[in-house]
Amino acid sequence: MKEISKSRVITLLLAALCSAIALASSEFEGIWQGAINTPGQVLEIEVTFSDSEDGVTGKISIPVQGMMDFALSDIEAEGRSIQFAMAGIPGEPGFEGELSDDGKEISGNFTQGGGQFTFQLSAGLAGADVARKAMEGFDDFLDEVVKQFNVPGLAIAIVAGGELVYEKGAGYRDIDNSLPMTPDTLFAIGSTTKAMTSTLLGMLADDGKLSWDEPLTEYLPEFRLMDPMITARITPRDLVTHRSGLPRHDSLWYNNNSVSRKEMINRFEHLELTADLRERFQYNNLMYMTAGYLAGQLYGGTWESALGARLFKPLGMNRSNFSVADSARDENHARPYREKDDKLEEIPFRSIDLIGPAGSVNSSVREMSRWLLFNLNGGRVGDNQLITPAMLKDIHSPHMTTSVEPSAESRVTQQTYGMGWMVESYRGMKRLQHGGGIDGFITSVMLFPNDNVGLVAFNNRSSGLPSLVNQMAADRILGLEKVDWTGTAHKRMELAKSVARKAEDAKKEKRIKGTKPSHRLSDYIGHYRHEGYGSAMITKGEGKRGLRVEYNGIQAPLEHAHYDQWQGADTDGDPSFVGAQILFRADFEGNIAELSVPLELLASPVVFSKQPDPSMFDPEVLAAYTGAYLLESGGTGSVELAGNTLMVSVPGQPRYTLIPDVSGRFNLRGLQGYSVAFVEEKGVAVKLIFHQPNGVFEAKRQD
Repeated sequence: MKEISKSRVITLLLAALCSAIALASSEFEGIWQGAINTPGQVLEIEVTFSDSEDGVTGKISIPVQGMMDFALSDIEAEGRSIQFAMAGIPGEPGFEGELSDDGKEISGNFTQGGGQFTFQLSAGLAGADVARKAMEGFDDFLDEVVKQFNVPGLAIAIVAGGELVYEKGAGYRDIDNSLPMTPDTLFAIGSTTKAMTSTLLGMLADDGKLSWDEPLTEYLPEFRLMDPMITARITPRDLVTHRSGLPRHDSLWYNNNSVSRKEMINRFEHLELTADLRERFQYNNLMYMTAGYLAGQLYGGTWESALGARLFKPLGMNRSNFSVADSARDENHARPYREKDDKLEEIPFRSIDLIGPAGSVNSSVREMSRWLLFNLNGGRVGDNQLITPAMLKDIHSPHMTTSVEPSAESRVTQQTYGMGWMVESYRGMKRLQHGGGIDGFITSVMLFPNDNVGLVAFNNRSSGLPSLVNQMAADRILGLEKVDWTGTAHKRMELAKSVARKAEDAKKEKRIKGTKPSHRLSDYIGHYRHEGYGSAMITKGEGKRGLRVEYNGIQAPLEHAHYDQWQGADTDGDPSFVGAQILFRADFEGNIAELSVPLELLASPVVFSKQPDPSMFDPEVLAAYTGAYLLESGGTGSVELAGNTLMVSVPGQPRYTLIPDVSGRFNLRGLQGYSVAFVEEKGVAVKLIFHQPNGVFEAKRQD
């Protein structure tokens, strides 16, 4: 037998021309996945046979070579035998195979140019028509589960065999106005945005503008983490695989609309790391924000402009957008809701524009179906190859284990993470999936790449229903044994409500009764700051609650728990801080100087330092303190103003800079335990008090 090189086989395959003839047996209809065993390489292929008005056609795809849906010719089947060819290719490549007794395998020989190699194919999904048939009656099921799970509405779209085979809206997108949910209703897709951001970076890598494994500082020199060794080694790939060593720190960005992405990145060096680089999977929205910022810089614009041009426009996702503010202006958008005391109530849209690349895209299931097809078709849209198949395969491949042990009930093997995708085996089927959640919206996206099936579902209330509905639909299409995912989940949900009520009662019992705050309420009021987390304000509250906290634009009442610990109280407003624990701490002088709050559960509590009164930095106020002061020792000291900073001088000593302190005094820079205070009468300083470890000394102001 004459041998033929692997490279020549690939070159000849890519030259396939389009044609088809009738198929003699319907036993072969459907999708088949397998491989040609070429020398030194297993060449994965997918072959599809389907009915059409012109007879039965066939097509072949070789994803690793960018060959998608090339038509077959000379298709003949007799009994359990089948043969087909690829017309017009040098070497006359052809397949001759036999169907197994159970009808699930085709095996035989592939010949080309005198060379002969074995091939095997396994039955996959039986095509778009079979998927449509499998979904018959699903409309009624959706109407039932929307009521069962008490969600306002739900929308779903399914693609199979390269086509949109099912789309449905159930319930309401707007309860008050009785507006129905439709496949064109816009939703916030949350973290399913992440796969789009990774794909955009992949496109830029195809362009030669990025290498996944080069140090990130080659592209963003200003990027810094708390550990300089991690800063020097972290790569773009690490950003999108959740292995940076940084835990979530989500409170940093949540509801934050006052800083830019660049300013947010500049805060990272003040955030606690909880693992070494690539040591542990730690889901992180901030790193995806950084990945999107990087994409915008490489593109020469913003993440939004790059994703719109490189992905949305060619996919025809014309109504998809990047902000809930834009969605709210669209005539067909879903309103967000929450369940409170078993009743649905509308809540405000939550803007997450700052963290956009991690989750701010809004879309409809109909437009998202094009995103599903793009991923299942090897990155191809029509004749346009938007990303190389090899790059997309890398994005779809495992890069990090998640350390999450799936329950036996879930029918899922150990999860791994690709780039914006969970990669796992579901009931023996390879599955890529990701969820998304932001206030009032939950999304589930699933791909079964070996079966050419994709699903997307949304609902407009915090609920696990979208992923459950997707699994119910996938089981139908893939011909798997029925599992009552929604019924089981509903029972578990009712049990969880009961457990939560008991836990809330138990939490109240943890309070130490008979205690009170150590200071007057006015002593806790003020501005507190952390270099990474920014500013928090404590203000006077109402009634028994006493205090309020404001952070990132969220205002919440606080109620006293015990001693100097407070907690977020129930509120009809934004519930973000309900139950949050805040501990106030005093300095050595007895002044309330810090508040500590566990904003990141994997890290130490975040400590905000109380800031001095703003007047202590006001040059007009400080000018009243300047002048000469007669010391008790007989010498004369002086206070001068330099910009907005006071300086004090005493005979025989260097001039000291005065640093404002929460006590109302000014500390002497460089001298621990030394401070000064000014005594005023009618807005004018009349006395300077020196507080020192060896005593308190006065100096009267000279006229």
